[in-house]
Amino acid sequence: MLDKILQYDNELFLYLNTLGSEPWDVLWLTITNKLFFGPVLGLILFYFLYKKFGFKSVVFLVFVLALMITFTDQSTNLFKRVFERTRPCRTEGVMEHMRFIAVRCGLYGFFSGHASNSMAVAVFGGLLLKPFYKWIIYVLVGISFIVAYSRIYVGVHYPLDIVCGLIFGAISGYLFHKLAKYLLKRFQLYKPEPV
Repeated sequence: MLDKILQYDNELFLYLNTLGSEPWDVLWLTITNKLFFGPVLGLILFYFLYKKFGFKSVVFLVFVLALMITFTDQSTNLFKRVFERTRPCRTEGVMEHMRFIAVRCGLYGFFSGHASNSMAVAVFGGLLLKPFYKWIIYVLVGISFIVAYSRIYVGVHYPLDIVCGLIFGAISGYLFHKLAKYLLKRFQLYKPEPV
């Protein structure tokens, strides 16, 4: 059963990865770069959180956010070491047929840190801001999906790596959102009222 799932995963990866074309490569390399998507998500969140929660609360929320990213990042590394699933760009029978445009190819890829981190931030921020901006969670989750897909496009993750990363990130974002709300209330930093 597992072999069949992994075979479908390989086939879906090759299909999605080979849809790419050279004129689009620079765009997807930019999207997949942590120095691009991290600041984009961060600035969007910081602006809207500051606007509704104020400076004191935002400093606190940034601390919780940093804790969450550390958690998702280290959990991702742990999963990679436990499962030791090689990335497509290192897998014989796959790497010969794919497009590889990433800057480098790490060893293990299950599951995607880009997917888990970006989804955790999207869910965390989206849920905090939902009482004020119902649409923002969809924008943030949409950005996360685009970042996640970029990992397939550049050739470093299978679809299953992405899906599991997105699920783990969503769960992490939800739990850290609950923690942040509890701590904000506990320390009476801010009690937001929807506009």
